[in-house]
Amino acid sequence: MNKKNKTNNNYLDLIPKKSPKISIKNKEEGTVQLIVPRDSRFERIVRKVFFTPETYKIDLDEFGTFIWMKIDGEKTIYEIAELLKNEFGEKAEPLYDRLIKFMVILENNKFIFMTNKDRKQ
Repeated sequence: MNKKNKTNNNYLDLIPKKSPKISIKNKEEGTVQLIVPRDSRFERIVRKVFFTPETYKIDLDEFGTFIWMKIDGEKTIYEIAELLKNEFGEKAEPLYDRLIKFMVILENNKFIFMTNKDRKQ
């Protein structure tokens, strides 16, 4: 599938699913911290040479935490957007631009993957 066809799909109809490699830690202020393993061959070599930690941590803000907790492998991005709008109202605007950008970042970093609404895996 070429890049043009991929972008023509309606992104709001996709269903995000969390990567099983990612774990979370609930923080005191009510946000979530993603704990991501460094387990690729390259990262294992770098860890040994530079003594870097086995995982890295990403602190999510209140929007990121809310979105992450709503990703359940069942809800579409549109449904998550509606929940976000109900929870945060105007504070979440521009809603779809921000949500899609966040989902693209999560997908590009392999924290989530997308499935079609028609083909739940």
